[in-house]
Amino acid sequence: MYEIVKKWGLFGVVLLLSMGIIAGCGTQEQNTQDKAVATQNEKKKESKEQFPVTITDDANQEITIEEEPETIVSIQASNTEIAFALGLGDKIIGVSDYDNYPKEALEIQKVGAQDINAELVLSLLPDIALVTDYHYKTHPEVLQKFEEAGIDVIVVGSATSFEDTYSNIEKIGAATGSKSEAEEIISDMKERLQVIKDKATAANVDKKKVWVEVSPAPDIFTTGKNTFMHEMLESIQAVNAAGDQEGWIKMTEEEIVKLNPEVIITTYGFREDDPKAGVLNREGWAEVPAIKSGNVFDVDSDTVTRPGPRLIEGVETLAELIYPEIFKQ
Repeated sequence: MYEIVKKWGLFGVVLLLSMGIIAGCGTQEQNTQDKAVATQNEKKKESKEQFPVTITDDANQEITIEEEPETIVSIQASNTEIAFALGLGDKIIGVSDYDNYPKEALEIQKVGAQDINAELVLSLLPDIALVTDYHYKTHPEVLQKFEEAGIDVIVVGSATSFEDTYSNIEKIGAATGSKSEAEEIISDMKERLQVIKDKATAANVDKKKVWVEVSPAPDIFTTGKNTFMHEMLESIQAVNAAGDQEGWIKMTEEEIVKLNPEVIITTYGFREDDPKAGVLNREGWAEVPAIKSGNVFDVDSDTVTRPGPRLIEGVETLAELIYPEIFKQ
Protein backbone atom coordinates (compact mmCIF):
# COMPACT_ATOMS: atom_id res chain seq x y z
CA MET A 1 0.00 0.00 0.00
CA TYR A 2 2.81 2.36 0.88
CA GLU A 3 4.48 1.64 -2.47
CA ILE A 4 1.26 2.52 -4.35
CA VAL A 5 0.87 5.79 -2.47
CA LYS A 6 4.53 6.51 -3.04
CA LYS A 7 4.19 5.87 -6.79
CA TRP A 8 1.02 7.98 -7.05
CA GLY A 9 2.70 10.69 -5.00
CA LEU A 10 5.58 10.81 -7.46
CA PHE A 11 3.15 10.71 -10.39
CA GLY A 12 1.20 13.58 -8.87
CA VAL A 13 4.32 15.70 -8.54
CA VAL A 14 5.28 14.99 -12.18
CA LEU A 15 1.72 15.74 -13.28
CA LEU A 16 1.68 19.05 -11.41
CA LEU A 17 5.08 20.02 -12.82
CA SER A 18 3.93 19.14 -16.34
CA MET A 19 0.78 21.19 -15.95
CA GLY A 20 2.87 24.07 -14.69
CA ILE A 21 5.20 23.86 -17.68
CA ILE A 22 2.27 23.69 -20.11
CA ALA A 23 0.59 26.62 -18.42
CA GLY A 24 3.87 28.53 -18.48
CA CYS A 25 4.33 27.84 -22.19
CA GLY A 26 0.77 28.91 -22.83
CA THR A 27 1.31 32.12 -20.89
CA GLN A 28 4.60 32.79 -22.69
CA GLU A 29 2.97 32.21 -26.08
CA GLN A 30 0.09 34.47 -25.15
CA ASN A 31 2.51 37.16 -23.97
CA THR A 32 4.38 36.95 -27.28
CA GLN A 33 1.12 37.29 -29.20
CA ASP A 34 0.02 40.18 -27.01
CA LYS A 35 3.33 41.97 -27.60
CA ALA A 36 3.03 41.45 -31.37
CA VAL A 37 -0.51 42.82 -31.37
CA ALA A 38 0.54 45.76 -29.19
CA THR A 39 3.46 46.54 -31.52
CA GLN A 40 1.16 46.35 -34.54
CA ASN A 41 -1.40 48.60 -32.88
CA GLU A 42 1.33 51.07 -31.93
CA LYS A 43 2.53 51.19 -35.53
CA LYS A 44 -1.03 51.76 -36.74
CA LYS A 45 -1.45 54.52 -34.19
CA GLU A 46 1.83 56.17 -35.24
CA SER A 47 0.81 55.89 -38.87
CA LYS A 48 -2.59 57.48 -38.33
CA GLU A 49 -1.03 60.30 -36.31
CA GLN A 50 0.96 61.26 -39.42
CA PHE A 51 -2.20 62.36 -41.24
CA PRO A 52 -3.21 64.67 -42.69
CA VAL A 53 0.21 65.13 -44.28
CA THR A 54 1.34 67.61 -46.92
CA ILE A 55 4.19 66.68 -49.25
CA THR A 56 5.81 68.31 -52.27
CA ASP A 57 6.31 65.80 -55.05
CA ASP A 58 8.87 65.86 -57.86
CA ALA A 59 6.57 67.89 -60.09
CA ASN A 60 6.76 70.56 -57.39
CA GLN A 61 3.10 69.98 -56.54
CA GLU A 62 1.98 70.42 -52.94
CA ILE A 63 -0.32 67.53 -52.08
CA THR A 64 -2.27 67.09 -48.87
CA ILE A 65 -3.22 63.49 -48.06
CA GLU A 66 -6.04 63.57 -45.54
CA GLU A 67 -6.05 59.94 -44.38
CA GLU A 68 -3.74 56.97 -44.42
CA PRO A 69 -4.09 55.36 -47.87
CA GLU A 70 -5.53 51.87 -47.90
CA THR A 71 -5.00 51.14 -51.61
CA ILE A 72 -2.08 52.02 -53.89
CA VAL A 73 -1.34 51.81 -57.60
CA SER A 74 2.35 52.00 -58.51
CA ILE A 75 3.18 52.55 -62.19
CA GLN A 76 6.95 52.19 -61.90
CA ALA A 77 8.98 49.13 -60.88
CA SER A 78 11.27 51.06 -58.53
CA ASN A 79 8.34 52.63 -56.67
CA THR A 80 6.74 49.20 -56.30
CA GLU A 81 9.94 47.80 -54.79
CA ILE A 82 10.09 50.71 -52.38
CA ALA A 83 6.44 50.26 -51.39
CA PHE A 84 6.94 46.56 -50.69
CA ALA A 85 10.09 47.29 -48.67
CA LEU A 86 8.01 49.74 -46.62
CA GLY A 87 5.62 46.89 -45.77
CA LEU A 88 2.82 48.11 -48.03
CA GLY A 89 2.51 45.00 -50.22
CA ASP A 90 -1.02 44.18 -49.06
CA LYS A 91 -2.17 47.67 -50.09
CA ILE A 92 -0.87 47.55 -53.67
CA ILE A 93 -3.70 46.78 -56.11
CA GLY A 94 -2.05 47.79 -59.38
CA VAL A 95 1.51 47.76 -60.75
CA SER A 96 3.32 48.51 -64.00
CA ASP A 97 3.72 45.93 -66.75
CA TYR A 98 7.43 45.61 -65.97
CA ASP A 99 7.22 45.00 -62.23
CA ASN A 100 9.07 41.79 -61.41
CA TYR A 101 10.17 42.15 -57.78
CA PRO A 102 9.30 40.96 -55.26
CA LYS A 103 7.61 37.87 -56.69
CA GLU A 104 4.31 38.94 -55.11
CA ALA A 105 4.24 41.87 -57.54
CA LEU A 106 3.88 39.42 -60.42
CA GLU A 107 0.43 38.44 -59.16
CA ILE A 108 -0.92 42.00 -58.97
CA GLN A 109 -3.07 43.61 -61.68
CA LYS A 110 -0.97 45.22 -64.42
CA VAL A 111 -2.07 48.76 -65.31
CA GLY A 112 0.33 49.78 -68.08
CA ALA A 113 3.78 51.32 -68.13
CA GLN A 114 4.77 54.45 -70.02
CA ASP A 115 1.25 54.38 -71.41
CA ILE A 116 -1.17 54.03 -68.50
CA ASN A 117 -4.36 52.01 -68.76
CA ALA A 118 -6.38 54.91 -67.40
CA GLU A 119 -9.76 53.14 -67.45
CA LEU A 120 -8.38 50.22 -65.46
CA VAL A 121 -6.80 52.49 -62.85
CA LEU A 122 -10.06 54.44 -62.53
CA SER A 123 -11.97 51.18 -62.08
CA LEU A 124 -9.58 50.16 -59.30
CA LEU A 125 -9.93 53.65 -57.76
CA PRO A 126 -6.87 53.56 -55.49
CA ASP A 127 -6.32 56.11 -52.74
CA ILE A 128 -2.88 56.93 -54.16
CA ALA A 129 -1.23 56.59 -57.57
CA LEU A 130 2.57 56.62 -57.65
CA VAL A 131 3.57 57.86 -61.12
CA THR A 132 6.76 59.16 -62.74
CA ASP A 133 7.89 62.50 -64.09
CA TYR A 134 7.57 60.93 -67.56
CA HIS A 135 3.85 60.37 -66.94
CA TYR A 136 3.53 63.93 -65.65
CA LYS A 137 5.11 65.36 -68.80
CA THR A 138 3.41 63.14 -71.38
CA HIS A 139 0.01 62.23 -69.90
CA PRO A 140 -1.19 65.27 -67.91
CA GLU A 141 -4.82 64.75 -68.97
CA VAL A 142 -4.79 61.19 -67.59
CA LEU A 143 -3.37 62.31 -64.24
CA GLN A 144 -5.98 65.07 -64.12
CA LYS A 145 -8.73 62.46 -64.50
CA PHE A 146 -7.22 60.53 -61.61
CA GLU A 147 -7.25 63.63 -59.41
CA GLU A 148 -10.84 64.45 -60.39
CA ALA A 149 -11.80 60.92 -59.32
CA GLY A 150 -10.32 61.59 -55.86
CA ILE A 151 -7.01 59.77 -56.35
CA ASP A 152 -3.97 61.44 -54.80
CA VAL A 153 -1.37 61.47 -57.58
CA ILE A 154 2.26 61.51 -56.40
CA VAL A 155 4.97 62.18 -58.98
CA VAL A 156 8.20 60.38 -58.08
CA GLY A 157 11.07 61.72 -60.17
CA SER A 158 13.86 59.89 -61.97
CA ALA A 159 16.82 59.02 -59.76
CA THR A 160 20.46 58.87 -60.87
CA SER A 161 22.17 58.70 -57.47
CA PHE A 162 21.84 57.17 -54.04
CA GLU A 163 20.75 60.52 -52.65
CA ASP A 164 17.93 60.68 -55.21
CA THR A 165 16.88 57.20 -54.18
CA TYR A 166 16.86 58.10 -50.49
CA SER A 167 14.66 61.07 -51.35
CA ASN A 168 12.20 58.85 -53.24
CA ILE A 169 11.99 56.36 -50.38
CA GLU A 170 11.43 59.22 -47.95
CA LYS A 171 8.71 60.73 -50.14
CA ILE A 172 6.78 57.48 -50.59
CA GLY A 173 7.14 56.76 -46.88
CA ALA A 174 5.68 60.15 -45.95
CA ALA A 175 2.77 59.78 -48.39
CA THR A 176 1.80 56.34 -47.08
CA GLY A 177 2.26 56.73 -43.33
CA SER A 178 5.48 54.70 -43.37
CA LYS A 179 7.89 57.40 -42.29
CA SER A 180 9.74 55.36 -39.66
CA GLU A 181 10.06 52.36 -42.02
CA ALA A 182 11.53 54.67 -44.68
CA GLU A 183 14.05 56.02 -42.19
CA GLU A 184 15.10 52.46 -41.27
CA ILE A 185 15.62 51.47 -44.91
CA ILE A 186 17.63 54.60 -45.70
CA SER A 187 19.72 54.21 -42.55
CA ASP A 188 20.50 50.57 -43.41
CA MET A 189 21.51 51.48 -46.98
CA LYS A 190 23.74 54.31 -45.80
CA GLU A 191 25.45 52.18 -43.17
CA ARG A 192 26.15 49.32 -45.59
CA LEU A 193 27.44 51.71 -48.24
CA GLN A 194 29.76 53.37 -45.72
CA VAL A 195 31.13 49.97 -44.69
CA ILE A 196 32.01 49.29 -48.34
CA LYS A 197 33.64 52.71 -48.77
CA ASP A 198 35.66 52.42 -45.57
CA LYS A 199 36.85 48.92 -46.44
CA ALA A 200 37.92 49.97 -49.94
CA THR A 201 39.74 53.06 -48.66
CA ALA A 202 41.51 51.15 -45.88
CA ALA A 203 42.66 48.46 -48.32
CA ASN A 204 44.40 51.11 -50.44
CA VAL A 205 43.63 49.05 -53.56
CA ASP A 206 45.22 49.45 -56.97
CA LYS A 207 42.26 50.98 -58.76
CA LYS A 208 40.99 48.65 -61.49
CA LYS A 209 39.54 50.04 -64.70
CA VAL A 210 36.05 48.61 -65.24
CA TRP A 211 34.03 48.54 -68.44
CA VAL A 212 30.27 48.35 -67.83
CA GLU A 213 28.15 46.98 -70.68
CA VAL A 214 24.41 47.48 -70.41
CA SER A 215 23.55 46.18 -73.89
CA PRO A 216 25.49 43.75 -76.11
CA ALA A 217 26.89 44.07 -79.63
CA PRO A 218 26.16 45.39 -82.16
CA ASP A 219 24.69 48.37 -80.27
CA ILE A 220 26.89 48.50 -77.17
CA PHE A 221 25.87 50.97 -74.48
CA THR A 222 27.65 51.84 -71.25
CA THR A 223 27.13 54.17 -68.31
CA GLY A 224 29.16 57.31 -67.69
CA LYS A 225 28.91 59.98 -65.00
CA ASN A 226 25.62 60.65 -63.22
CA THR A 227 24.56 57.00 -63.20
CA PHE A 228 24.30 54.48 -60.39
CA MET A 229 27.05 52.30 -61.83
CA HIS A 230 29.49 55.20 -61.89
CA GLU A 231 28.74 56.06 -58.25
CA MET A 232 29.02 52.42 -57.24
CA LEU A 233 32.41 52.00 -58.92
CA GLU A 234 33.70 55.16 -57.25
CA SER A 235 32.52 53.91 -53.86
CA ILE A 236 34.66 50.76 -54.14
CA GLN A 237 37.71 52.65 -55.47
CA ALA A 238 37.34 51.33 -59.02
CA VAL A 239 37.61 53.43 -62.19
CA ASN A 240 34.75 53.64 -64.67
CA ALA A 241 36.34 53.14 -68.11
CA ALA A 242 33.73 55.52 -69.54
CA GLY A 243 33.93 57.93 -66.62
CA ASP A 244 34.71 60.88 -68.86
CA GLN A 245 31.32 60.45 -70.58
CA GLU A 246 27.88 61.56 -69.34
CA GLY A 247 24.84 59.33 -68.76
CA TRP A 248 24.19 56.34 -71.03
CA ILE A 249 26.48 56.28 -74.09
CA LYS A 250 26.80 54.16 -77.21
CA MET A 251 30.38 53.19 -78.10
CA THR A 252 32.04 51.14 -80.84
CA GLU A 253 34.04 47.98 -80.20
CA GLU A 254 37.18 49.73 -81.44
CA GLU A 255 36.72 52.51 -78.89
CA ILE A 256 36.13 50.03 -76.08
CA VAL A 257 39.17 47.88 -76.86
CA LYS A 258 41.39 50.98 -76.68
CA LEU A 259 40.20 51.59 -73.09
CA ASN A 260 41.93 48.34 -71.97
CA PRO A 261 39.56 47.53 -69.06
CA GLU A 262 40.78 45.09 -66.43
CA VAL A 263 37.25 43.97 -65.53
CA ILE A 264 34.11 43.83 -67.68
CA ILE A 265 30.66 43.91 -66.08
CA THR A 266 27.57 43.04 -68.15
CA THR A 267 23.99 43.64 -67.02
CA TYR A 268 21.92 41.80 -69.63
CA GLY A 269 22.07 38.20 -68.44
CA PHE A 270 18.29 38.27 -67.99
CA ARG A 271 17.87 38.25 -71.80
CA GLU A 272 21.13 36.69 -73.06
CA ASP A 273 21.92 33.03 -72.37
CA ASP A 274 25.66 33.44 -71.81
CA PRO A 275 26.78 37.09 -71.86
CA LYS A 276 30.27 36.19 -70.59
CA ALA A 277 30.94 33.85 -73.51
CA GLY A 278 29.65 36.47 -75.91
CA VAL A 279 32.19 39.01 -74.64
CA LEU A 280 35.12 36.58 -74.34
CA ASN A 281 34.70 35.39 -77.92
CA ARG A 282 34.59 38.80 -79.60
CA GLU A 283 36.93 39.14 -82.51
CA GLY A 284 39.74 41.61 -81.87
CA TRP A 285 39.33 41.62 -78.07
CA ALA A 286 41.94 38.96 -77.23
CA GLU A 287 44.51 41.44 -75.90
CA VAL A 288 42.09 43.28 -73.60
CA PRO A 289 43.29 42.66 -69.98
CA ALA A 290 39.81 41.63 -68.80
CA ILE A 291 39.56 39.05 -71.57
CA LYS A 292 43.04 37.66 -70.84
CA SER A 293 42.24 37.21 -67.14
CA GLY A 294 38.65 36.07 -67.71
CA ASN A 295 37.39 38.83 -65.45
CA VAL A 296 34.01 39.16 -67.16
CA PHE A 297 30.95 39.02 -64.90
CA ASP A 298 27.21 39.48 -65.29
CA VAL A 299 25.18 41.16 -62.54
CA ASP A 300 21.45 41.54 -61.98
CA SER A 301 20.57 44.69 -63.90
CA ASP A 302 17.80 45.68 -61.47
CA THR A 303 20.23 45.89 -58.55
CA VAL A 304 22.52 48.35 -60.32
CA THR A 305 20.07 50.47 -62.32
CA ARG A 306 16.74 50.45 -60.48
CA PRO A 307 16.48 53.21 -57.83
CA GLY A 308 15.28 51.22 -54.86
CA PRO A 309 16.43 49.46 -51.69
CA ARG A 310 18.30 46.74 -53.61
CA LEU A 311 20.89 49.20 -54.95
CA ILE A 312 23.02 48.45 -51.92
CA GLU A 313 23.05 44.77 -52.94
CA GLY A 314 24.37 45.89 -56.31
CA VAL A 315 27.30 47.70 -54.70
CA GLU A 316 28.12 44.72 -52.51
CA THR A 317 28.04 42.38 -55.52
CA LEU A 318 30.31 44.62 -57.59
CA ALA A 319 32.75 44.91 -54.70
CA GLU A 320 33.00 41.11 -54.38
CA LEU A 321 33.44 40.59 -58.13
CA ILE A 322 35.99 43.35 -58.74
CA TYR A 323 37.99 43.03 -55.50
CA PRO A 324 37.26 39.49 -54.23
CA GLU A 325 40.43 39.45 -52.13
CA ILE A 326 39.03 42.31 -50.05
CA PHE A 327 35.27 41.89 -50.05
CA LYS A 328 34.52 38.21 -50.61
CA GLN A 329 34.16 36.40 -47.32
